[in-house]
Amino acid sequence: MNAYIFPGQGAQFSGMGLDLYENSPLAQELFEKANTILGFPITDIMFEGSAEDLKETKVTQPAIFLHSVILAKTLGDNFKPDMVAGHSLGEFSALVAAGALTFEDGLKLVSQRALAMQKACEIQPSTMAAVLGLEDDVVEKICATTDGVVVAANYNCPGQLVISGEIDAVNRACEALKEEGARRALVLPVGGAFHSPMMEPAREELAAAIENTTFSKPNCPIYQNVTASAVTDENEIKANLISQLTAPVRWTQSVQQMIADGATHFTEVGPGKVLQGLVKKIHREAETASATLEA
Repeated sequence: MNAYIFPGQGAQFSGMGLDLYENSPLAQELFEKANTILGFPITDIMFEGSAEDLKETKVTQPAIFLHSVILAKTLGDNFKPDMVAGHSLGEFSALVAAGALTFEDGLKLVSQRALAMQKACEIQPSTMAAVLGLEDDVVEKICATTDGVVVAANYNCPGQLVISGEIDAVNRACEALKEEGARRALVLPVGGAFHSPMMEPAREELAAAIENTTFSKPNCPIYQNVTASAVTDENEIKANLISQLTAPVRWTQSVQQMIADGATHFTEVGPGKVLQGLVKKIHREAETASATLEA
């Protein structure tokens, strides 16, 4: 069975999407539509901007979403998912690709999500850290016993977790994790504590936008970050999407469940190959590939 997976923040690169724009009239039309919806020429930044330009949250999230969704749409009849999943932001790309959201509504939500997250980051400084070489339950226990707000935020693959929360609490947890034997516990250069209680102001803002958006039944099950299980009900999809900003990304568990449900081949749709690497670490026998315009 074919699983299509969609990357999240961090996969952006200068020049992303230019090949699609130059080689597909459909892609060109969708990129131009995106410029209009967003109210600024995001294509200029994607195609010619520096890495620094692309790092701006209001640009990064829509840019990755557009690259993924437009690539999926240019595949036409070759896009035949039995199931889909996206990592954090990628969940929105997956929902549009699977027909649960329109291109326009998906882009508007992603743009609102980016701005709401940016605002939440400015309310209270916070951060995230990558933890390598420890079991999930050890990381969870240390987070739970550390003073302040710090939680497991991204379950990326066995032995690779990201924690998230208040700056002091994350630093304290990193020290404790190293003492516990973590190979690395490294604070990341991110704007804030995504997928933690620190994102509550953004969750409230995005919840209103999601509630006012029409969702359709997807063409195939989507394995959502919050539950790591197959979902096809529109109301359930909405509720999970609202919870996503303050809940952990259960990527390891999502991939394990997709495999348990019959997935044998994972195609990454969008910039980079990060998710293919994670899938291989979760299940060595899984076949992985990148979606390409020629596919």
